[in-house]
Amino acid sequence: MALGQAPWSLWWLALPALTLLIRLIAVERRAAQAVWLGWIAGAGYFAAGLFWIVEPFFVDAKTYGWMAPFALFFMSFGMALFWALAAGIGTMGRSPGIRAVGFAFGLAATDLLRGYIFTGFPWALIGHIWIGTPIAQAAAFVGPVGLSALTAFAAALPVLAVTNGTRIGLAVLSVAGLAAVWATGAARLAAPETPRDPAIQVRLIQPNAAQHLKWRGDMWRIFLDRQMDQTALLANTPLDLIVWPETAVPFLLSDSAGFFAALADRSNGVPVAFGIQREEGLRFFNSLAAIDSEARVTAVYDKWHLVPFGEYIPFGDVMAAFGIAAFAAQQGNGYSPGQGPVVLDLGKAGRVLPLICYEAVFPQDLRVKGDRPDWILQITNDSWFGNIVGPYQHLAQARLRAIEQGLPLLRSANTGVTAVIDAKGRILDSLPLNTEGVLDTAVPPALAPTLYSRTGDLPATILVGLGLLGLITLRRRQSD
Repeated sequence: MALGQAPWSLWWLALPALTLLIRLIAVERRAAQAVWLGWIAGAGYFAAGLFWIVEPFFVDAKTYGWMAPFALFFMSFGMALFWALAAGIGTMGRSPGIRAVGFAFGLAATDLLRGYIFTGFPWALIGHIWIGTPIAQAAAFVGPVGLSALTAFAAALPVLAVTNGTRIGLAVLSVAGLAAVWATGAARLAAPETPRDPAIQVRLIQPNAAQHLKWRGDMWRIFLDRQMDQTALLANTPLDLIVWPETAVPFLLSDSAGFFAALADRSNGVPVAFGIQREEGLRFFNSLAAIDSEARVTAVYDKWHLVPFGEYIPFGDVMAAFGIAAFAAQQGNGYSPGQGPVVLDLGKAGRVLPLICYEAVFPQDLRVKGDRPDWILQITNDSWFGNIVGPYQHLAQARLRAIEQGLPLLRSANTGVTAVIDAKGRILDSLPLNTEGVLDTAVPPALAPTLYSRTGDLPATILVGLGLLGLITLRRRQSD
């Protein structure tokens, strides 16, 4: 099942594997055994799909490398508790068919829950196996949880049969349903789009600054100069904006006036947006800022959906009230969150919704009040997460965000993958991982606001809630 996730994207293998798991749980009469099976299967899935979680510990392997196996163990078995819960929901059914339906509802419900509980971690949802296929276009209407529900029920349908003949018929019906969604998505992909007028020209910069070298005393100047040189390259078409990746500037915002003047000079008057850190008293923020041709700061956005244990320690400020200040963001130990999502007016570059790294995995965070942005800008530093899985799964999530909102998404990544993604989630251009370079591109056109951009996860929540209520009601009637 994990091979359905990026970068493998073997959906045709993941789907029958999920069917097998649903059957194993559906025929298990003992509730404790079913929950145990769900937990162990989930641990294997998350360990195989999210093993990139160990990569940050090897940036400084001598100091932190010993922690890596513990991180993988606790993460995989901790995330697997959601699948154990899904299996527990399935055990409310008296028959294998009802247990299969219950487990399918449970998987959809726990995928929804994972996006919100404990600040959320909606990574490797079962519906993500469709990213890169026409079926992913359904996310414009039902979102990622809707894709998960579609996947779970398509896999569960053959399990409802009581005879081999019926099982084959239901499998054909499942494939036919998926084929219909596939064809609808393909038609959406083929529909013509109105070009953006006026065009917006953007340069995306990828300096390829390896994380273990990025802040080293003899290297940070090399990487900074590399970005300055990339900024100064002549463009074939006049640019409206140049974008540097997350934490690309090695100075604090308040200490960078001289640097901004040099940057404005090297950009030939083109506005530049970049990742930078800033401070307010003892608090620090992971920010995106933009300067104009006069080196004036015209926009600032502070990342607000921070990575727990990576950018801050949960309840660190609360612990400070009891004299334990070592983890408190208010004491400068970790980042503080910003005020929330905003839309930045970047002049000729249009109205932009900024995302910093991890924020791109939360679809609910892209639904902002007020005027709709023209496009989405993500700056990120995926060099923390290795070269095999993490950066590609992060890129896949960005593609899904574009589909859900009907907005193009441009991402500038420190070591990659820098990419131009259109409003249907297609990668129009990209820079390979672990290379340096620039992408000069026109921002793709936006589509009309999607259903999902208006409703978010509310329809999926109602569907899952009704399904769970139906299971509880059926259970009570069977008990009576």
